[in-house]
Amino acid sequence: MKDLNDLIAQAQSAAETVQKQMAEAQAALDKIEVEGASGGGLVKVKATAKGRVIGVDIDESLLQPGEKQMLEDLVAAAFNDCRAKADAASQAEMGKMTQGLPLPPGFKLPF
Repeated sequence: MKDLNDLIAQAQSAAETVQKQMAEAQAALDKIEVEGASGGGLVKVKATAKGRVIGVDIDESLLQPGEKQMLEDLVAAAFNDCRAKADAASQAEMGKMTQGLPLPPGFKLPF
């Protein structure tokens, strides 16, 4: 019975360690900034690796009457580029944390 109690204590300790590492990883992801761009850099979106948008920059040359549709397309493309970069940064950061864990190939943590 002592072996079982030791095993349970080890499992609880490991779970607490993983929870702490996950909280640290979440905090780190909110500090990593990525930038997506479209239209040769005329539209830029900046976000954290958690996906929180922190800024949008639109070149004044795009603020012309009749350019609404093109501007909307460029903003969407810049956002999607930024989101892809945020996902890559998030996966890289989480990969550091899960490096020693015996997870199956392709397993994604919920971030």
